Amino acid sequence: MEYSQPTVFKGTYRHRVDPKGRIPVPAAFRRALAEAKAARVVMTQFDQCLAAYPPEEWARLEEQLAQLPPFSAASKALTRVVASRAVDCDLDAQGRVLVPPALRQAAGLGREAIVIGVLNRFEVWAPERWESFVADAERALDDASLGVEWPPSPKPNR
Repeated sequence: MEYSQPTVFKGTYRHRVDPKGRIPVPAAFRRALAEAKAARVVMTQFDQCLAAYPPEEWARLEEQLAQLPPFSAASKALTRVVASRAVDCDLDAQGRVLVPPALRQAAGLGREAIVIGVLNRFEVWAPERWESFVADAERALDDASLGVEWPPSPKPNR
């Protein structure tokens, strides 16, 4: 299977969740999805949030899951959990995605949502969960360099 240039999502946006459970997809993300000719996303529970993948990116994830050892308990558990929670969600004419009630509940979503870009996907967070995650992540990053130099050193000219 051949793939085109992957869609990239970045940035942080705060949106209201309407009474029907629809969340606006940020304009920049809608443009990226349109460029990828994607009129829907595949949404699944991921950690404390929801992850939304363009169909082509979801297909890559499915391929990766299919390559895992079929008799490994951990592989079977991961595949079952990720796939069983996945839902195809169409974007409506106003650029919103209807999040099913079970996924909204799993993510702790109320009247507001934080929508963040995470390169190959975007995530939908309950604001209090996002703020807690960011605080924990910043503390962890203060305590460990993770072997990552940031910003990267410039490459020497030759």
